[in-house]
Amino acid sequence: MSSSLQISVVICTYNRAQYLPDALGSLYQQTLPHDQFEVIVVDNNSTDQTKGVCEAFIAAHPDARFYYLSETRQGASFARNTGAATAKSPLLCFMDDDAIADPDYLEKIVQFFIRHRDAGGLGGRIIPRYIPKEPVWMSHYVSSLVGHFHYSETVSVFAPNKYPLESNMIIRKADFDAIHGFNTALPGVMGTLRIGGEGKDFFFRLKALGRTVYYDPSIRVQHVVETAKLTREYMYRVASGIGRGERVRTRQKGKYVYYLKILEYFFKLGASLILGIKYTLQGKPAKALPVIYFRIDALKGLFNH
Repeated sequence: MSSSLQISVVICTYNRAQYLPDALGSLYQQTLPHDQFEVIVVDNNSTDQTKGVCEAFIAAHPDARFYYLSETRQGASFARNTGAATAKSPLLCFMDDDAIADPDYLEKIVQFFIRHRDAGGLGGRIIPRYIPKEPVWMSHYVSSLVGHFHYSETVSVFAPNKYPLESNMIIRKADFDAIHGFNTALPGVMGTLRIGGEGKDFFFRLKALGRTVYYDPSIRVQHVVETAKLTREYMYRVASGIGRGERVRTRQKGKYVYYLKILEYFFKLGASLILGIKYTLQGKPAKALPVIYFRIDALKGLFNH
């Protein structure tokens, strides 16, 4: 193989062995030649068949650069940092273990950074693949909790307070090193506990360096969502994890910033109540409570409950 690596894909995984073959298969089938990218899977203490699945896939595809690593410190931020530390490409792409990339995904990313020399970071579209179908209670305001993300219909620069989601984000390796990677005080998923917001913190620090972060809707992955798993308990863990992450992030900046975030969350709770009433009046009552629960649960996490 040549040493013409253009991009490294880092996938951190935790007990998702059943999803990995589709995720890895979508990367193997990329239009970008195999000698121009590598895929690094970081196993974050999985207790299922993750290791065996990865090793079998690697053995069956010797013409591509797929690697398996282990990170015992629990949390996606630890795992992503470990994967990034071994990457050998000028670009780092982070994708989830239950995501499926479009065939031209990596080629489009590489070409984007060639065309946009000022790009420090990049985010793409995330399309939920609901199995078997989208729940009737799902709405635009809740779908972000299951990974849905679509910022703009055209290529655009993220607004100062906007940023890509973790399951489809790219950064130059030099900039990743400059901001010292992900903040491990915001580890992401730790078993059933979530302390989220690691992507938000990551890109805010990147922007603080003066880097431009773009969105390109043509750079797409699908995110597998099994609707049977979207229980009230699951949605609480995700939403409260956002609040817990904001508690950590804002308190690191000072009490005043944290108190402002509390006010913001109460405002959003009020807005969710109005939105719930609107959905009910529109004859869509099933969409009302999940929107309100989202804001209540996030507020609970902000208070560390």
